Amino acid sequence: MRLLSRILGPRLEATAHCDLPCGVYDPAQARIEAESIKAIQEKYQANQDPEFRQRAIIIKEQRAELVKHHLWVLWTDYFKPPHFEKYPQLHELFNNATKAAGAAGVKGSMDPAKGQELLDLIAQIDKIFWETKQG
Repeated sequence: MRLLSRILGPRLEATAHCDLPCGVYDPAQARIEAESIKAIQEKYQANQDPEFRQRAIIIKEQRAELVKHHLWVLWTDYFKPPHFEKYPQLHELFNNATKAAGAAGVKGSMDPAKGQELLDLIAQIDKIFWETKQG
């Protein structure tokens, strides 16, 4: 049994700090969706057609879910304990950003100011992300 285990066992063990080789994570995905949200909120404010407004709400809510998804992937898959040690505000920043994408933020509001708040939070995450990529 031991011989069989040695023969069939892995020959080399490799580790990585992310799911795929570095370079696949980028806060730009969340930012692009958040920019769409803000643009939808602005178009909603400028249009009184009820059907247009209903479609805008649906699309905005879909985009908000995508923002949350992209932020969660960064938070849980890219950032590691050394990042959180160096940037102690990172957990709170992600928490605030995902809440800003949720019902208390853009998902529950058609106010472009809420869209801008989300974009500002994503910009802070983006800044830290690129600082970690330099190191």
